[in-house]
Amino acid sequence: MIKNKALLGILFFISSLFSAYSCSVEKESNTENSKNKTARVVGYLSSDNFSKMNSIQFCKLTHLNIAFANPDKFGNLIFSGDIDALIKYAKSVNPDIVISISLAGGVLSPEQAANWSFLIDKPENRPALIQSILNFVALHHLDGVDVDLEWDAVTSGYSGFVIELKKSITEHKKILTAALPNNSRFENINSAALNAFDFINIMSYDSTGPWTPNNPGQHSSMSNAKEGIEFWHKLQNVPSDKITLGVPFYGYNFTYPTVTSSTFGQIVEAGTPFADQDEIGKIYYNGRQTIAQKVVYASQNTGGIMIWEIAQDSFGEYSLLEVIHKKYTGLKVKTTGLCGN
Repeated sequence: MIKNKALLGILFFISSLFSAYSCSVEKESNTENSKNKTARVVGYLSSDNFSKMNSIQFCKLTHLNIAFANPDKFGNLIFSGDIDALIKYAKSVNPDIVISISLAGGVLSPEQAANWSFLIDKPENRPALIQSILNFVALHHLDGVDVDLEWDAVTSGYSGFVIELKKSITEHKKILTAALPNNSRFENINSAALNAFDFINIMSYDSTGPWTPNNPGQHSSMSNAKEGIEFWHKLQNVPSDKITLGVPFYGYNFTYPTVTSSTFGQIVEAGTPFADQDEIGKIYYNGRQTIAQKVVYASQNTGGIMIWEIAQDSFGEYSLLEVIHKKYTGLKVKTTGLCGN
């Protein structure tokens, strides 16, 4: 009996040491995982807003998508704006920023839509278009291409175009990404095309807007973001780290029959207390607290945050980009590694 008690004591002592060691290792492992955690912060910038480039803190973006370029009927990319000046400035602030040209856009003219269909639906027309895209990327020293064909513009040739573009892009060591709806998958996107993207930016906004004037309300709720992430991850089998959660830097005003948009910067100009709200009367947007909540959720369930559109921010103490940057930093998630991150 005494021997058994002694043996039990020794076993208990060894077990305690092992338990303490295990906790120590687990703690070190968790700390290490926290240190190694990274996230993308992707900002779209429209050519209409290049004049605001000096106000944008590119040190807080890992990726910059320049919007938008569209082809003529021969496949030559047309882009308005001094793209080289923008790239030079952004790279001077953040040498590691990954800059892509974003193709198409949510609003296409009938001519632009017809050109896309003609160029991608007929396999014999794709090589010239793809070569034009590669030439544009090389000419402007870009790092990749973002495909933002949406809704009716996602025609029968979409998947074939994406797969062929991916092959050429990879050979040149560039990235390929896409902007896709929050919880819809276009029927013309097959699995090979979806898998071809290095990551996807889900547009978790515009659940209502000018096209539904009789449906006022929040167009980019927290529940909407969760639904979008679940749709792409669980229902479409996209890995979490390839999903980027889109957040809006704008809101919609349903006060009048004609619904208009307001940038976050304009909303803050109307009153700084509005920076921490999500609605004013019938104006609906995302304030700082909601953006911070989305960053926390994105850090646990996605590979990062995407912004439409960075020039719509408030460039001061109420900046939403600053909220994203600080929140990731507070969570010990590395984004750019710059500006205190």
